[in-house]
Amino acid sequence: MTTPKPLALSPSRASDYRQCPLLYRLRTIDRLPEPKTIQQVRGTLVHAVLEEMFDWPREERTYPAAVKRLKPAWARMQQKEPDCAAAVEDELQLLIDARALLKGYFHMESPVGFDPQAQEMFVDAVLPNGVPVRGFIDRVDVAPSGEVRVVDYKTGKMPSARFADGALAQMRFYGLVYWRLFGVIPTQLKLMYLGVMDSLMISPSREELEYFERDLGDLWAKIVADGVEGRFRPRKTALCPWCPHQALCPEFGGTPPPYPGWPGSAADAAEGATEQAD
Repeated sequence: MTTPKPLALSPSRASDYRQCPLLYRLRTIDRLPEPKTIQQVRGTLVHAVLEEMFDWPREERTYPAAVKRLKPAWARMQQKEPDCAAAVEDELQLLIDARALLKGYFHMESPVGFDPQAQEMFVDAVLPNGVPVRGFIDRVDVAPSGEVRVVDYKTGKMPSARFADGALAQMRFYGLVYWRLFGVIPTQLKLMYLGVMDSLMISPSREELEYFERDLGDLWAKIVADGVEGRFRPRKTALCPWCPHQALCPEFGGTPPPYPGWPGSAADAAEGATEQAD
């Protein structure tokens, strides 16, 4: 029997818990399978081509060259994850939509003038307040003068100002993690919304990131407390119609599966919750 991997916070998992603690549990602890969506498949495809592109010589990083890599990248995706094809009803439309997103990227910036310091940077650390964090940063750019830019590509809709909190939280999350890992506060955190050719950008201060770190500490304490007690209550929101686990939700007459328990030691989890509450 394999030992469950210790849990950690990522922007997605933090968003899940804020949206609905039960959703967090079903995705993160029960690890129930979910069918891939066309949006996820399209986003993964575009990310793969952009990542590959920065391995080419600078003069070859053109829009036509990137478009030519869509079909080979899609073939690799299907070979690696055959279930991704189930989400695609029209393969031609997938490639057309992906091509439009690549066009959006090239409208927003020219990749011929710089080389990223890192792409798909995996981060796995524990913050000074004891919160474990994990995730992937799409791209990190470092200027010759030392300024750091953390970039994330978005292939979905750009949120309105009213609903931008989640996007801003993701930016601050990776800005905080980068700072704690490397001792440098990024000069710019940038979300590139390729479909609308627009960006969200912030220049975080130390105080802003420290405040966000405390907020993550409070959130992690709530998650751990729920994990020890196994409660993870459902929360009904406007997003419920899109939840893949609605049939298991008590708010809709369903019954969740038996709680499998917090991965790892319950005593350690309880101690972590107590430390966050102090």
